[in-house]
Amino acid sequence: MQVHRAFHLKLSAISATIATHHYRLPHMDSQHPFALLTPDTVLDAVESLGFLSDARTLTLNSYENRVFQIGIEGAQPLIAKFYRPDRWSDEAILEEHAYSLELAERDIPVIPPMQIEGRTLFEFAGFRFSLFKRFGGRAPELDNPDHLLMLGRLVGRLHAVGAMRPFEHRPSLTVQSFGHDSLTWLRESGVIPENLRPAYFSVADDLMQVIEQRMQSVPFKTVRMHGDLHVGNLLWRDESLYMVDMDDCRQGPAIQDLWMMLSGDHNQRQGQLAELVEGYNEFHDFDPRQLALIESLRTLRLVHYSAWLARRWDDPAFPRHFPWFASERYWADQVLTLREQRAALDEPLLRLF
Repeated sequence: MQVHRAFHLKLSAISATIATHHYRLPHMDSQHPFALLTPDTVLDAVESLGFLSDARTLTLNSYENRVFQIGIEGAQPLIAKFYRPDRWSDEAILEEHAYSLELAERDIPVIPPMQIEGRTLFEFAGFRFSLFKRFGGRAPELDNPDHLLMLGRLVGRLHAVGAMRPFEHRPSLTVQSFGHDSLTWLRESGVIPENLRPAYFSVADDLMQVIEQRMQSVPFKTVRMHGDLHVGNLLWRDESLYMVDMDDCRQGPAIQDLWMMLSGDHNQRQGQLAELVEGYNEFHDFDPRQLALIESLRTLRLVHYSAWLARRWDDPAFPRHFPWFASERYWADQVLTLREQRAALDEPLLRLF
């Protein structure tokens, strides 16, 4: 049976027999720090750096942080990014900024933070924030071989720089951080309905054992990678591809920045991979042994995503934009998805010819 490949979570047929009512999640503190980030605070923060706002603000679709487009008198609007309190240390944020600036200096198309008097990270009213130039574009066409070839070149250039030295303050993508730590949070938070906990943790724990063995059996080098390189973090503009949102950059295997571009059946993904790797190899050598990590990394992302939502549930933006997370149907679908992933780990690997 062909295993469903799409990462984006979809409601499955098995869930049709389960009620879609919402159950009550564990009580969270409703006074989230972002509640203090008022429109006036946002404007005052930007103006504290010497800009004169025209008072026009547009909230952009960002939930991990808070991101706004700010109108500026006599100039193009700016993008203000306010970092989630207590997620990253100053050192980790500055290392992300330094990486973006290093890439930009090498003419690799990224959107780095603005430097103002030599600084990229600022503080106002207890919030850390950065400014970026507004940059528009559209999503690339991942069914277009030319776009895939260009994307492979872009990621190859990124990793050629990323392989020069490791991060010092950014985390690494590991089975522990994305897998075991996520499952520990899900167990202790009580977000999974009691009637689905045995099924979910049974398959999840089995997967972690298999993934541990797989990751240990495949030798690979890590690079400074984007970490969250999906189509939503790519912009096509002026016949070029740009990467945006380096907020999740970390140390990890190179294939992490490639596998999310693959979709469809085995043959379709095989063709997409060939285009990506052809472009990638023009700038950095791709290690084909990492192809054995794709389904492990996909599984870790699925588990980490659920834990991410659970960790953020005290932020009012999350119940508002992800209401399905508080339904039994979501978790029933997760059980099915993880079972499919268990089968996927035993399927033939993608190959380079």
